[in-house]
Amino acid sequence: MPRPKAQTGEKNLISQQLIELRRRNDYSQRDLAYKLQLAGYDMDKNVITRIETNKRYVTDLELKALSEVFHVSYDFLIDGNMNPKLPDTEEDQPDPCYCSLHSQ
Repeated sequence: MPRPKAQTGEKNLISQQLIELRRRNDYSQRDLAYKLQLAGYDMDKNVITRIETNKRYVTDLELKALSEVFHVSYDFLIDGNMNPKLPDTEEDQPDPCYCSLHSQ
């Protein structure tokens, strides 16, 4: 089965945001790998290089790790959206039963 690619043929959607976040924080790829490893994630410089050059898919665990280290949302990593729209109406609010079950 073929692996999914973005419409542009890229293997991930976060490469540009990752590069930008690294530059904003003045991290080299090696610095970022070190911070990720300190946080308990097994990602080395080569993984970061391959993600940034779109030669590698990104796992959900890697998205989680990057969002934690940079203190950004998944939404930002994927779309570059810093201010995701908040729910406006009651219908848009999360179901309290769902929230209470998943917050345990």
